Formats: sequence, C-alpha cells, structure tokens
Amino acid sequence: MEHEFKITLPKLGESIVSATVVRWFKRVGDRISLDEPLLEVSTDKVNSEIPSPAAGVVKEILVQVDEEVQVGAPLAILSTSKESSISPLETAPSVGPSSVLTGSEDILTPAVLRLLKEKGIPLTEMEKVSRTGEGGRLTKKDVEHYAATRGKVACPKEVGDTERVKMSQLRKAIADNMVRSFYQAPHASLMTEVDVTTIVKAIQEKKEAFSQRYGAKLSVTAFVAQAIGKALKEYPLLNASLEEDTIVVKRFLNLGIAVSVDQGVMVPVIRGCQSLSLPQISQKISDLAVKAREQRLSPSEVQDGTLTLTNFGMTGTMIGIPIIRFPEVGIVGLGAITRKVMAMSDDSIAVRSMMWVSLTFDHRVLDGLYGCGFLSALKKDLENVDLSFSV
Repeated sequence: MEHEFKITLPKLGESIVSATVVRWFKRVGDRISLDEPLLEVSTDKVNSEIPSPAAGVVKEILVQVDEEVQVGAPLAILSTSKESSISPLETAPSVGPSSVLTGSEDILTPAVLRLLKEKGIPLTEMEKVSRTGEGGRLTKKDVEHYAATRGKVACPKEVGDTERVKMSQLRKAIADNMVRSFYQAPHASLMTEVDVTTIVKAIQEKKEAFSQRYGAKLSVTAFVAQAIGKALKEYPLLNASLEEDTIVVKRFLNLGIAVSVDQGVMVPVIRGCQSLSLPQISQKISDLAVKAREQRLSPSEVQDGTLTLTNFGMTGTMIGIPIIRFPEVGIVGLGAITRKVMAMSDDSIAVRSMMWVSLTFDHRVLDGLYGCGFLSALKKDLENVDLSFSV
C-alpha cells in the first residue's frame, strides 16, 4: 500500500529561520533512497544538502529554484510504501554512481560533476553552458570556460550605459542579514592604532619553521585572535547576544573569521578559541579558509559565532567600520600594516610597523567607555605579545 510522505525544511541552525532552494537533485517521478540528497539550499552562512528522510518516488515538488522558504515549510511529497519508507535497500537511485542524467541522453561524467561542484555551478545552469564534446557532451574544458566568464555574463540586462545583474543567493542572504543587523542594533565604532613591530618581526623570523612544524601560516590574524580571547576575560560583554531585555554573556569564545570567497564573504567559526594556543589557532584559520574557498564548510563550522574578526587590511585598506553580524554584539576590524616614523616613550624616533584596529559594537549592550577598555586591553596584549611558542 502506498502512502504520501511530506518533506519539510529542517532547522539548519540556531539563528537560521529560512533558506533558499539552490537546486533539486531529483525530479518528479524519480526514485530516491533514504538519506540520499534530495535538494540543496542556501542560507547566509553556508549551502547545505537536504537528505531524504524516507525512500520512495518523488510525487510532487512544492518549491522552485531561487524560492525562499521558512523552516518547517513543505518542500516535496514522496510516494512511499511501508517497507520502503524505513529501508534504503528497497529502493535504488534513478541514476548509477558513474553518471548523472540532466536531460534526454545528456550524461555528465564524475570528473565533470566534481568540477561543477568545485566551481559552484548548479545543474540548473547546464542549458547555458556551450558544449564542445563528442555528440554534444559537456567537457571539463566547457565547464572551465563557463566558470571563467560566468560572473561577467550572468544574464545581464543592458539598457543604454547600465547593466543589471541579479544577486547570487549568497550575496542576497548576506545583504538581508546585514540590513537586519544594521537597523536593529544601534552601531557605534572606536579605533586605535597598534604597534605590531614585534609581531611582524616574529612572523618574518619564524614563518618557515612554524609552517614546517605546524603546517599552517603564522599570521597577524592569529595573534589578534589570541589577544581577543585574553581581552574578553576583562570585558566579557562584547562576547554576548541580546535576547529582548536580557544580555546573554557567553563564557566561551566562538570567534568568526571573515573569509573572502567568489560571491561574497563566509564566516567560519573557531570554537573555543579562548582555550587554544597560537599554533592551534593558526591551524584552524588555515583549515577553515581553505574549506570556505572550496565550498566544503559544514553547517556546524559556520554556526554559533559569538564575536567576529575581519581583516580588510589584507587588501591594503587602512581603516574600516564593519557591520555587526546578528545576533552578535561586536566585530573587530584589522587595517593594513604600514611603516611609520614614531616618537617613542623615551623621546627617541624609530620606524615602526603600525596597524589600525577598529571595534564596532551594539550600543544597547555596552557603552563607549567599556569598548575603549576592551580596545586598550587588546592593544596592550598585542604590543607586549607572548612569543614563547615553540617552532
């Protein structure tokens, strides 16, 4: 006897209330196994594959690509039998593991599929890709060419001297989250200039030995991440969230590190950062950055951040005022390091490596004086940095 099984959008994270459908892996009439990927969705944090909670045949698809749905909303309806809904062995995928059908007699090889995933190109865009392979097949060269020109010809609508390009799902999700944060939390910002000469010299002297021993890059970002953990011991309100009239202070630091990717910025999270050594923080930063750029981050690696660190100085920008990531109450920004002639405490003159550090905070949770104290503690730790780690 057949039954209908309704599939709904599961909760993808504590602060995630909706997601946008990126692509469907199955079509109406296709068979699907238990836990086999059914569709891919996008949030402001990461793309996620939604597995089927039952085995059966796709009877109806209720949400289209690019449509936003709320958590708990219906996505599709499966036609299942009592046996198949509890056992993945009773059903088989509609396509074998060696190829995928995207249209009549259109076969994608595993190599092409891997490349499509690496480039972030959904199967729904296949009709836009020019094919040069035998019999009209799609080749890796075709995918490479399409990926290289995709951003430049993303279905623009040209009117005179203007060009209209639709936002990607990631860019739209980021925009929605930034608007929510900016208009809900009253932002205030502070800046201080930090002498990082000792850190810069340490990096120059120890970077090769550090890389060989720990397999990670020794960076200013890692030193600042460690210093943030120390400063929060004195100023814990920056590591909090606001729930109506209650300030929820976190006794752990899940530090988000902003990473630039093709279509925007991802913010993977270093969990328990306050308890990690400098080498451990460096390894986490390197690992998460690679995963973000290769689109291999898992939902758990981008959730539950408590404070964010962004290094716009890598682009040469000296000063920036970043927007807080909801529901956090603070974000630290790092500017470019520049060489300056500075007056020292003994009235001598020296050339030093200087860096602007900004703090943007939610003025509902803390006042400017408190933020000044945090920046002062951060500056003090960075200028008197502990270099006792071994290489």
